[in-house]
Amino acid sequence: MQIPFWPVLLSLLEKLNGQIVLVILVMFLLIVDLLRKRRPRNFPPGPQLFPLVGTFVDFKRPLHLALQKLTPQYGNIFSVQFGSLTFVVVNGYQMVREALVHQAEIFADRPNIPLLQEIFKGFGLISSNGHIWRQQRKFALSTLKSISVSFEEKVQEESRYLVEIIEEEKGQPFDPHYKINSAVSNIICSITFGSRFDYHDSRFQELLHSLAETLLLIGSFWGQLYNAFPLVMRWLPGPFRKIFRHWEKLKCFVKEVIAKHKEELSLAESGDYIDCYLKEIKKVYSYFHEENLLCSTLDLFLTGTETTATAIRWALLYMAMYPHVQEKVHLEIDSVIGQSRQPAMDDKENMPYTSAVLSEVLRMGNIVPLGVPRMSTSDTTLAGFHLPKGTTLMTSLTSIMFDKTVWETPDTFNPEHFLENGQYRKREAFLPFSAGKRACPGEQLARTELFIFFTALLQRFTFEAPVHAELTFDFTLSLTRCPKPFQIRALPRC
Repeated sequence: MQIPFWPVLLSLLEKLNGQIVLVILVMFLLIVDLLRKRRPRNFPPGPQLFPLVGTFVDFKRPLHLALQKLTPQYGNIFSVQFGSLTFVVVNGYQMVREALVHQAEIFADRPNIPLLQEIFKGFGLISSNGHIWRQQRKFALSTLKSISVSFEEKVQEESRYLVEIIEEEKGQPFDPHYKINSAVSNIICSITFGSRFDYHDSRFQELLHSLAETLLLIGSFWGQLYNAFPLVMRWLPGPFRKIFRHWEKLKCFVKEVIAKHKEELSLAESGDYIDCYLKEIKKVYSYFHEENLLCSTLDLFLTGTETTATAIRWALLYMAMYPHVQEKVHLEIDSVIGQSRQPAMDDKENMPYTSAVLSEVLRMGNIVPLGVPRMSTSDTTLAGFHLPKGTTLMTSLTSIMFDKTVWETPDTFNPEHFLENGQYRKREAFLPFSAGKRACPGEQLARTELFIFFTALLQRFTFEAPVHAELTFDFTLSLTRCPKPFQIRALPRC
């Protein structure tokens, strides 16, 4: 005799109380989630996976160092999961080069990182993919190249303003953060908006502070939590809510600038990036519209400010901590440039020691320690492991910058890493701007800014720690690895 299934099941459920049903439901959901988190066949290995959370790492350490600690156990390619996100982490120059250069077309997309998707909606230069991204990047590169004719002059002019505002400190201790950020941001503002801002402009400073706090929150534990559990975090309160408020403020500012450009747009000449883009929109290309212009401009403002400004702050900190290195830079500046004229990019070829110092600052500063994630556009194989289409790749630039098999003294600030017989030595495994199709499009502009700003400052000042104060290399992770706030003295050179 066959027993009816549903009546029996309903009878059993009636005998269970609500707490038992809840426990059974939770257990069922945990088992389902754990089954979903199983690694595919021949997928890179990694730490044990747990329901809901995925991988447990040592969160007392910064993420790039916690992942670096897994390398001895799992090798140069392994996988981790944080909530809903799965990453394949690749370490070491050869493995990173294989992925980003030899398989550049395959790893040319960006994954769907919830916070960035929420902010950019898949538009702009950072988060877009496919044909949209190719069109935006091609346009940005060609436009920046055409604008760069006057770019060096803009940096030289801005370096004078930066020197002047630091002279106002009269050798007293000060925090260089927002002075440097103002100078670097003014360069990208000149290129994109067509104008610079006074360092004392209250709205400009408010925008820079909003940008800094936004990046700090995106890189914080709260930002990582949002990316791991977006469906839950989207409905909860918390400090990460400031990200969206600050971003709306930045968007409103850029929208005002775009509106003003539209009113004054002249078809005869293109003065800046926004002018060029607005003229491109008039050509009726489907991927050129104001939403893409807004996001691309914000991309340039964000990346064009934070990364270079962070590098300069690291450079001043290292000079104050290594006075013998600073003295050698001073001697080279005095020998090649003197005190009667401003530094120019033509000087760089004759200044191998200064160039080596700046490269070592980028290596030790390790400004973007995990690069920006990539995503595979098709199934592929890496180091014998199968990576399905849509796999998110995280490239550990930290593993390259501090590789004991590449650098003679990897954990020491040593400009000799980039010198050979007194001449600047290019190092193949030096990738501060990443590599492949998604390498930083503003690399050349960033190098120009870094050289001219740094050389102009060292031409005029000697940087020292304040009396009775101790400088450290402690850092904070925002979207970049940046020094913790510090005070420094800039003593005028005779």
